[in-house]
Amino acid sequence: MPTSTVENYLKTIYMQQQRAGGKNVAMGKLAKAMDVVPGTATAMIKTLADSGLVDYKPRGGVSLSDKGETLALHILRRHRLLELFLVEVLGLDWTEVHDEAEELEHATSDKVLARIDDYLGHPDTDPHGDPIPPAKGAHAPVQLKSLADSATQKKLVIARVVDQGCEFLQFLNQHGLRPGTRINILSYDRVVDAITVKPYKHEPVTLGMAAAGKILVEKPAT
Repeated sequence: MPTSTVENYLKTIYMQQQRAGGKNVAMGKLAKAMDVVPGTATAMIKTLADSGLVDYKPRGGVSLSDKGETLALHILRRHRLLELFLVEVLGLDWTEVHDEAEELEHATSDKVLARIDDYLGHPDTDPHGDPIPPAKGAHAPVQLKSLADSATQKKLVIARVVDQGCEFLQFLNQHGLRPGTRINILSYDRVVDAITVKPYKHEPVTLGMAAAGKILVEKPAT
């Protein structure tokens, strides 16, 4: 069974590749994401490459092999199901479950995970709107745009929050900006590069475009 360190590297590489459109992840960027010095990251990547979990080129960065991607998706499945379980069953706040799931994901067996999945009714997304990879097969991709790229729209629904830092999530929660919430875009100020939105049943709030870029949205179903 892979160590928690190996699992964290694979999960991080997968997430970084997703943000880069499938391109290789630069070692400097990976080291920063893992909060280690580049030499430490490079040593681990060489070990993962020897195990057939990643493809590594010294000047070309790193990407997951098919074997590594399968394992990374399984880790993400564990993490996201645990987040939802902590919120829906144990009543933890959606802003604080990320770190808790980080600890639990390495100690949860496949048997327990399957029971959690059954209990929750085989959900598709976690509390932050992140897709939960299926136990088998591939997850159907959903095309979402960031709020920052949707300033010309009027009515939208928050689908996903990609920054799971506790402070950012608490800010969103305070203003009613959580997945599933309908929002109206009131204005976009090009001078200060900020967007003002009104979440359903909440007061309007102005966001800088950096913050708006971390919120993914979709058009309402009706």
